[in-house]
Amino acid sequence: MHYGVKKYNYYGIIPVQHATPHDIDTMINIPNILTLLRILLIPIIVGVFYAPIEQGNLIACALFTLAAFTDWLDGYLARKLDQSTPFGAFLDPVADKITVAAALTMLVEVHATWWLTIPAIVIISREIVISALREWMAEAGQRANIAVSYLGKIKTTAQMVAIILLLAFLPGEQYTWTGVLLLYVAATLTLWSMVSYLLAAWRTLKESE
Repeated sequence: MHYGVKKYNYYGIIPVQHATPHDIDTMINIPNILTLLRILLIPIIVGVFYAPIEQGNLIACALFTLAAFTDWLDGYLARKLDQSTPFGAFLDPVADKITVAAALTMLVEVHATWWLTIPAIVIISREIVISALREWMAEAGQRANIAVSYLGKIKTTAQMVAIILLLAFLPGEQYTWTGVLLLYVAATLTLWSMVSYLLAAWRTLKESE
């Protein structure tokens, strides 16, 4: 018996009409559950941050830190337990981007300043561009040419630490500027990696022509 479920690759749908029960069972593993948990945490983080409770920003910061930890943990477990799946490969970057975009949107609103809005726009815009680029490269069969680089991992680390600091310390409090500085570092690395990806994609496009 087949189920009307489509399989997914990293950024798109693999053209398979039906999946077997085994395919569905492989989607339900610990790494994928952690990724889904990260998505479920997003509305909770936003709700707690804006709730009229004492130190709501610190609670939101703790939850965001937990989400960031599960991002590392699900990847580690997927490799350690050999439980990497197409569904997980699709869902994991989606969860990351939504989590970061939600956190940056909250920070832009609470700070309401151009010097934080600019790097936030750069980071979110880059994620949209690269997501579209990776989907196009996957359709062209060249997905490996724009794999995640070491530079991207440094960018992600700086970005996560910056967001954690900015959630923990509101405008005017200690370490706020440390978070802003790290956010600019992340935005700079974001632009650098985006240019690298675009150059790789352009070479592939020229070779295909």
